[in-house]
Amino acid sequence: MNNKLKTLCLSFFILISASNIYAQETMFHDLSYEYLEKLIAAAKRNYPETKVKQKQVEIARSTFHQASFGWLEAFSASYIYSPQTSINLTTPTIFKGYQLVASVSLGSLFERPYTIHNAREAVKVAEYQQEEYNLTLEAQVKRFYFAYIAAQTDLRSRVNAVQDASTSVKQLKYTFEKGETTYLVYSEALANLYNQNAFRVQAELNVFTAKTNLEELLGAKLESIK
Repeated sequence: MNNKLKTLCLSFFILISASNIYAQETMFHDLSYEYLEKLIAAAKRNYPETKVKQKQVEIARSTFHQASFGWLEAFSASYIYSPQTSINLTTPTIFKGYQLVASVSLGSLFERPYTIHNAREAVKVAEYQQEEYNLTLEAQVKRFYFAYIAAQTDLRSRVNAVQDASTSVKQLKYTFEKGETTYLVYSEALANLYNQNAFRVQAELNVFTAKTNLEELLGAKLESIK
């Protein structure tokens, strides 16, 4: 009875210890919002689409400035030269020599305020689109960063599970060879070790995939961002 009680207590102690170990595997320990801000800044600085949005804003502003100076297009000036020694019987002129002629296009003059207004609104649209994309990019970086941290946490759990399964197999192999453990129990432990190794490989792939997705947005390797 005492041996059974000791075995039960030992099993309970091992179970509690293992629970504490796995309870520590949480992604919150690895999260760094300061580092996340650096990743977002890198993405906004390096990702090609952010540069496209910035260029669109610059083009819209340049078009607005061009439209603002377009008032002069409504005015035009030219000159006419009438020789003082010639006589034009068809269209006689009073003034001789050089004559300055100024004209105003009323259509262009009245159209200009609307052209300037549309150009100004185009600048706002470009800026809103840039802000919208920056928000989308920031959210995407956060999602990929959280996925990367979660994948790393899951990988550590899988590595621990493989180590536990490997330890269990070694112990059962020893007891099986001594005839203290059945082959069924030993084979189940081997199958569990095989499954845990497969889970670990998948977890490693998830880490590499999450890292690749994040680096695609950053336009740089994670290791280069300190």
